[in-house]
Amino acid sequence: MAPPPPPPATTPPMKATSNGSFQGENPLDFALPLLILQIILVVVFTRFLAFLLKPLRQPRVIAEVIGGILLGPSALGRSKAFLHTVFPPKGMTVLDTVANIGLCFFLFLVGLELDIKAIRRTGKKSLGIALCGITLPFVLGIATSFVLRATVSKGVKEGPFLVFIGVALSITAFPVLARILAELKLLTTDVGRIAMSAAAVNDVAAWILLALAIALTGTNTSPLVSVWVLLCGAGFVAFAVVAMRPLLVMMARKSPDGEPVKELYICITLSLVLAASFVTDSIGIHALFGAFVVGIIMPKEGPFAGVLIEKIEDLVSGLFLPLYFVSSGLKTNVATISGGLSWALLALVIFTASFGKIVGTVALSMACKVPFREALALGFLMNTKGLVELIVLNIGKDRKVLNDQTFAIFVMMALFTTFITTPLVMAVYKPARKGAPYKVRSVFRKNPDTELRMLACFHTTRNIPTMINLIESSRGTRKRGRLTVYAMHLMELSERSSAISMVHKARNNGLPFWNKKSDDKDQMVIAFEAYEQLSSVKVRPATAISALNNMHEDICACAHQKTAAMILLPFHKHQKLDGTMESVGHSFQAVNERVLRHAPCSVGILVDRGLGGTTQVSASDLSYAAVVAFFGGRDDREALAYGMRLAEHPGIVVTVVRFVAPKGKTLRFGAQLVGITADNKKMLKEEDSSHEKEEDDKLLAEYMNVRSSGKEKEESMLYEEKVVESKGEIAVALKSMSKNNLFIVGRMPPTVPLVVTSDCAELGPVGSFLATSEFSSTASVVVLQQYNATASQPLVVEEADYETTESSMV
Repeated sequence: MAPPPPPPATTPPMKATSNGSFQGENPLDFALPLLILQIILVVVFTRFLAFLLKPLRQPRVIAEVIGGILLGPSALGRSKAFLHTVFPPKGMTVLDTVANIGLCFFLFLVGLELDIKAIRRTGKKSLGIALCGITLPFVLGIATSFVLRATVSKGVKEGPFLVFIGVALSITAFPVLARILAELKLLTTDVGRIAMSAAAVNDVAAWILLALAIALTGTNTSPLVSVWVLLCGAGFVAFAVVAMRPLLVMMARKSPDGEPVKELYICITLSLVLAASFVTDSIGIHALFGAFVVGIIMPKEGPFAGVLIEKIEDLVSGLFLPLYFVSSGLKTNVATISGGLSWALLALVIFTASFGKIVGTVALSMACKVPFREALALGFLMNTKGLVELIVLNIGKDRKVLNDQTFAIFVMMALFTTFITTPLVMAVYKPARKGAPYKVRSVFRKNPDTELRMLACFHTTRNIPTMINLIESSRGTRKRGRLTVYAMHLMELSERSSAISMVHKARNNGLPFWNKKSDDKDQMVIAFEAYEQLSSVKVRPATAISALNNMHEDICACAHQKTAAMILLPFHKHQKLDGTMESVGHSFQAVNERVLRHAPCSVGILVDRGLGGTTQVSASDLSYAAVVAFFGGRDDREALAYGMRLAEHPGIVVTVVRFVAPKGKTLRFGAQLVGITADNKKMLKEEDSSHEKEEDDKLLAEYMNVRSSGKEKEESMLYEEKVVESKGEIAVALKSMSKNNLFIVGRMPPTVPLVVTSDCAELGPVGSFLATSEFSSTASVVVLQQYNATASQPLVVEEADYETTESSMV
């Protein structure tokens, strides 16, 4: 009897961990150290590319796709030594598994970003644009698929191939589009709102079409199998809505604002994501569908969804998702696109995808009476591809619907169409910021009894108590005009899903969006609303989400839109417990400098040292002493006008200290440097001192007149003059008053700088000294710059001027 044949040789699976190189083992022959090396390489490489592409204002997904292609056989992977060392075939299963787990959780985040209620409310215009933007490219995609099947994709199954190509050409990447719109500050324009609504509808339609395409693939040729897959998929969605959503709603309801979300609830939700992924994979659709459905049915109200995003987005988006792009890049070999036919097909696919999207969108937009330039911008925006496109292509390749050459052609198409979106939109559509002209642009005005409008900005909760106490101090009395405050929380726009999901709530015209409803509020603005309930001050809270390099545009545009007379900004340094000042970042200082340069009104920078204590105090308890250091000039007059308003408050004593030089001298004491402008480069020219002195005396006379109107005023409005003969004497005089709670100074008074060097040019010669730790650890400082029409560089075109400019151009 013959012995049984030996079993076929099989490659042993990789072990998880090694015993170390000292034991003679290569760590890269083991799954865990190899995966760690791959993650580090991928993250560093893609982040470096993102840094290089940042000046081009490209979304990070572009860098990650390019990084994946460059690490694959198209570039670095051409070296077999590199490919077999870092990405060996035996390690690809582990890499793909981790990448797909990351993808599942990312699709859960994408589902959280999509608000079905908002999609239901989509207007007919957006719905029509979305459907037309899907239908035309889908039809053109089917036509293109016949060309591809006749050339580079011979022998593939016709039905699945038609649907996959149609889906690949008709997709608009919702998350990528959101980031491009936010980067270009178009989210709250008409174009941005239509694009977001249409992209959301497009996204849902694309997932349905993709499910259909997947159902049509498979080794079993029976059409009944595809029908069963679709029916089971529909049954799963119904089960998720009926059975899973109530559980998620219950957990969200039991996680109220202000209380930590239970760890059990987070664990249950993440387990549901994985369970749903398992079910949809078992059905034969794809694991990521289950995760996406759970994200869609998650309740968006309350803190629960936000906490979930915070828990998983950095890990998933930062570490695991780039692995998916590399996994795609390793399957993409650009070298397969060789010869005239391949390049002609690539040009055809790019043309078909772009033509279908752009022409379809533009045609229907213009039929809906959208202006041509806006319609064209919409067409370019809807042509954005991204992660969803790569998912479609990868599934098609895994299911043997797309071969290597077709896959490479479509990856290059997705990369090209997304890359050109930003520059094309910037070229055809840059909405002018228009605003109505207004007159009262400073605290100093002819009639001080008119309403004062203030835009108070803050970054963190640390700024809020002092800012509220300063607002309370500024409210004046019934005689004074009413105080209206627009409290704006400045948030940095990042690649995070949480930032984008907040931006999605921006549905009003103008930037930023002003909260009108009581739900989904930014926690930081609640303090201002509570203050409004307890005071006579009208407060409108808002949240502005911008990149730090153009946050000043939102601040200045809002100040103009709300006809503010003063913008109040937090200083970029905060005081530590030991009394020293610590910077929170040069970027925030740059924001303040740009606001000073472009503001349509006066600007105050608040150096916070705990005015009124570390908490908000009630109006009856507010009691402190303020000093207005008066040297003369435009900015000092603004400081004095603001000090006069503070003196109206019954709990505040204001002392105006006028600094005077001896006869024949000026307060500059021979110093040539008068001050530094906000751009930190130019020296200020000396102004006509005789005219300035006349204006100074007039305002001081008004102050003395108010002071002499009654005994109560004499006690709350003090005045003294100090003759100083050097900058040292000015510093000593200010130091002697450092026990006061608040100092109000002009930004650019005609005086010698009190510090030799300063990294706070935006505070001017006196403010820089008052902000030092040597001066005080208890006195807060407000440095004021009065609006100057000749020096300001406006960002908002006033409507009257705009109409004149338009007519002159015709």
